[in-house]
Amino acid sequence: MAHYAAFDVSDKETAIHVLDEHGKLVWKGKRPSEPEALAEALRRHAPELVRVGLETGRLAPWLYHSLKELRVPVICLDARHARAATALQRNKTDARDAETLAQLVRVGWYREARVKGWAAHAVRHLIGARAQLVGMATDLSNQLRSLLRTFGRRVTGRAGGAFEARVREQIKDKPEMDAVAEPLLTAWRAIRDQIAVLDRRLIEAARDDATCRLLMSCPGVGVVVAASFAAAVEVPEHFRRSRSVGAYLGLTPRRRQSGESDHSTGVSKRGDKLLRSYLFEAAASLLIRVQRPSALKTWGVGLVQRLGFKRAAVAVARKLGVVLHAMWRANRPFEAWPSAVAAAA
Repeated sequence: MAHYAAFDVSDKETAIHVLDEHGKLVWKGKRPSEPEALAEALRRHAPELVRVGLETGRLAPWLYHSLKELRVPVICLDARHARAATALQRNKTDARDAETLAQLVRVGWYREARVKGWAAHAVRHLIGARAQLVGMATDLSNQLRSLLRTFGRRVTGRAGGAFEARVREQIKDKPEMDAVAEPLLTAWRAIRDQIAVLDRRLIEAARDDATCRLLMSCPGVGVVVAASFAAAVEVPEHFRRSRSVGAYLGLTPRRRQSGESDHSTGVSKRGDKLLRSYLFEAAASLLIRVQRPSALKTWGVGLVQRLGFKRAAVAVARKLGVVLHAMWRANRPFEAWPSAVAAAA
C-alpha cells in the first residue's frame, strides 16, 4: 500500500505524519531534525513511500538535498500556499500541521517550490553578506555626517575613498568630536575593506562564469546584478517563457478581481527582494548614465515622459529581467536593436 508523509520542521525536532493511500494514519511521531534520523523513521514506518513533503524555511535546502542523497522522495511545499490549509485548524500544533501537510501531499493539493543548489545558495549568501556590510557602512557614514552637523561642520559628496580624509579634516583640533568620530571611522574603514574583499571575490567568480559574462553584455548590468540574477534563476529552463521571470521577481502588478470589482495595484514584491532592488538600480543606470542608444533605453525614456521616472524604472527593471532570461536561454549577447525575427523568437 502506498504511503505519503510530511514533516513539520523546527530547529531541534521535526513532527512526522505518515498516511496510507486512503488517508488513514499509519504512524506519527517526532525525530531530531537531522536527515539521517528522518530517513530512518520513514524507512521503518513508511516502507512504500511515494512522497514526503516539507515546507519552505531556513532548514529546507539542507534537509531537501540531504534527503535526496539518501534516496528519499522528498518535495518542498510553498509555505504560503500550504498556510491556507494549516490556518484552518482550531488548535495549531506541530503534529496537526504535519497531518495537514501529509493530506496535501496525498491528494496533490500543493504548490511545489524549487530548491536551489548549493552553488546558487553560496553566491546568494555572498551577495547578501555584501549588501549587509554596505548597509552598515552607510549607517556609519550617516552617523558621522550627523555628528559633524551638530557642531556646524559638513561633509558633502558620497562616502567614498576621500570620505575619511574629509571627516578627519573637519574634526581636527576638536577633541570632543574626535572622541566620537574616531571609533566610527575605524569601524567604517574596516567594513569598507571587507566590502572590497567580497567585491574581488564576486569579480573573480563572474570572470570565470560564462553566464555572468553573457549577462553583463546588457547595458546597466554589472557584476552584482549578473551574479544575483544567475543565482536566483539558476537554470533558464525553469521558466518556459521569459515573461514569467517578471512575476517570479515580484515586478508585475497585483490584481484583485471579484464580481464587478477589478483593481490593479502596485507590483507584488514577491520573490528575491535584493535582486529586485538591484534590477531597479540597473534600470535607473540604464535610463540616466548609459549613453549608448538601444531599443530598451528608447522604450524606457518614453515611459519616463508618460509615467514619471519611478514607475518607468520599475517597468524597465521588469523588462531587464525578461531580456536577461531571453539572452541566457538563447545564449546570445545583448542586441541594442534586435531584428524582428530575433524579437519574435
